[in-house]
Amino acid sequence: MTNGKKLPLTNNVVVEQGALLELIDQLRAAVPEEVRQAKRITEEASRITGRAEEEADAVIARAQEQAAQMLEERELVKMAQQRARELLDTANDEAVEVRRGADEYAAGVLIRLEGECIKALTSIKRGIDMLDERHRLPGAATDGVTAAGEQQEQAEPATRA
Repeated sequence: MTNGKKLPLTNNVVVEQGALLELIDQLRAAVPEEVRQAKRITEEASRITGRAEEEADAVIARAQEQAAQMLEERELVKMAQQRARELLDTANDEAVEVRRGADEYAAGVLIRLEGECIKALTSIKRGIDMLDERHRLPGAATDGVTAAGEQQEQAEPATRA
């Protein structure tokens, strides 16, 4: 459109009508196509943005779910550790009680055994004293049992203490 004629003393230009109408038709044909392309690009951008938002929401939901699961597992671990400590404490307390009871029982048995040993030793000592008494009495040498005991005593004087 550079072939238009300028009107003298004005800023107006006279343009050929056919050329101008052809230019307007070209613009009409070109503008809608550009608008359609821009509209398609905008729709595609919206679709991509929507899909990205959905994926982001899904990722956030999975992350929150995993975080909740990890917290739950952590709580379960804490509870299990606490329960284990309680069981160990209870077992240790019971072991102390069992040891105490066993010690008391063993002490009782040993005390009774000591008493029985003292009784046995006392009885043995009385028997020995009674035998010694028989040996000291006059005329005890005529007794065959006493004579045999004396012979054994003379053979083993160190065994009696």
